[in-house]
Amino acid sequence: MKVTLICNSDLLGGASVVTYRLMQALNHEGIDARMLVYTRLTDDPQVEVVGTRTMRGATFLWERGLIYLNNGMNRKDLFKVSVANTGYPLHKHHCVKDADIIVISWINQGLLSLEGIKRIAELGKPIVWTMHDMWNLTGICHHAYDCHRYKEQCGKCPLLGARKENDLSRHTWERKLNLYNTTPIHFVAVSHWLADRCAESSLMKGRDVSVIPNAVPADSFFTSTTHRLTEFGIDYSRNLIVMGAARLDEHIKGLPYAIEALNYLFDNHPEVARHAQIVFFGDLRHPEVLDTIRFPHVWTGRINDPKLLRMIYASSKVVLSSSLYETLPGTLIEGQASGCLPVTFGRGGQSDIVTHLKDGYIAEYLNPKSLAEGLRWALSQNPDRQALHDSVRDRFSSAEVARRYITLFNRLLSK
Repeated sequence: MKVTLICNSDLLGGASVVTYRLMQALNHEGIDARMLVYTRLTDDPQVEVVGTRTMRGATFLWERGLIYLNNGMNRKDLFKVSVANTGYPLHKHHCVKDADIIVISWINQGLLSLEGIKRIAELGKPIVWTMHDMWNLTGICHHAYDCHRYKEQCGKCPLLGARKENDLSRHTWERKLNLYNTTPIHFVAVSHWLADRCAESSLMKGRDVSVIPNAVPADSFFTSTTHRLTEFGIDYSRNLIVMGAARLDEHIKGLPYAIEALNYLFDNHPEVARHAQIVFFGDLRHPEVLDTIRFPHVWTGRINDPKLLRMIYASSKVVLSSSLYETLPGTLIEGQASGCLPVTFGRGGQSDIVTHLKDGYIAEYLNPKSLAEGLRWALSQNPDRQALHDSVRDRFSSAEVARRYITLFNRLLSK
């Protein structure tokens, strides 16, 4: 069986990382899997780049330019939405023409248009579309936050600052509706939370949706290590909390809530703060935000070496996420695979990972004091780290996820 996975990148961003892992897992299970990407960061021969740098720049600017002209030239919200109005003619690519199954992943910012997906479908191949955020079920936004207009027909989009119903979000909603109504696509939600949002969506209600989580190479994570990363200033004599993201101060990561929770612990439970330290990893656009933290902390910056990151996880007791929304938070799974107890808000796929007060803590949404209580609870526990690792392997291992996709592929091909 030949499978081609289409994604914006192979390693740039969470959706790209898990799609690349899925490709590797499928190959390990005997499937001939390849990726088509817009931006390649690996030298993997099974990953092919489409287009030239000039073409990629042109399609990227075309999509972003249309959004910019429709959102009042608001740069702040420019990347919170996508419209898939342009892209490459991937239906002509040999990897697409030779494949038995096409898996679409995160394809925005100029890789593939909605019309391009229809052209691929005309080749007569089954299409599986893995959803990593809410974009498939809304008009244009990747996360709807507190907006519920996706349950109707979108329009008057708050991220566009639009005052009329017939705006860019409504036009894109109509284009998606036409695609979904005329093109056989099987959708995969990476969490039950995302599948529930699909059931509420005017675009997705009644569509074919399976729930298959992201693949995690669980056995590459270890639950203890004697190696010490002295270059980061980590105090290994303390109970370590780890928190990370590609960009820590991206709005959706909720960093202010984490800071407030940590400062609450420092002020009200100094005995906890004396024996703990939080390790932040990832980019920060404004590093000075960490100057407001009174709780002991270090910031490593971006860590590109997976081995170093796994050493930090294995040395930590708790993995923290204060994200406002997450479809299936990877840092929580990775931390749990390393024997850490997750502490998190629950707006998203966290309940697919954490059973409250059993193998983690789900705090009251947007309540820093509840988040602080979760940290205090987790730091007081002495969990079986190997059992936490094994639970991740049982639910999210690459082999298990690959087998579930293969079962789906075979079912679609049999039709």
